Amino acid sequence: QVQLVESGGGLVQAGGSLRLSCATSGLPFSWYAMGWFRQAPGKEREFVAAISWSGGNTYYADSVKGRFIISRDNAKNLVFLQMNSLKPADTAAYYCAAALTVYRDTYYLGERDYRYWGQGTQVTVSS
Repeated sequence: QVQLVESGGGLVQAGGSLRLSCATSGLPFSWYAMGWFRQAPGKEREFVAAISWSGGNTYYADSVKGRFIISRDNAKNLVFLQMNSLKPADTAAYYCAAALTVYRDTYYLGERDYRYWGQGTQVTVSS
């Protein structure tokens, strides 16, 4: 059974930092590109960041570029999202997701590319 479990969310003041983790199990982690998405109350879920299976290719939404860093540890089946200079607009539930790539060292931006999803972790940034 495939599981993705996010952790690390919480309440932080504007300008602060948080590091989200996503622990995966039940899948060959190095075959999967990983992504982070978020959904704020009353809004649609949106793409945040993505990373290829090797970790060598990454992509960020314009809204987080320069502030967030996605990384992964294939030995431990973990993916991370380091979030710096947080803003109230970053308040949302954050979800990690896995997209099967196998031989292509690429990332994906669309929700439909992702096969497995976690349950989410809440990030709240106060002003």
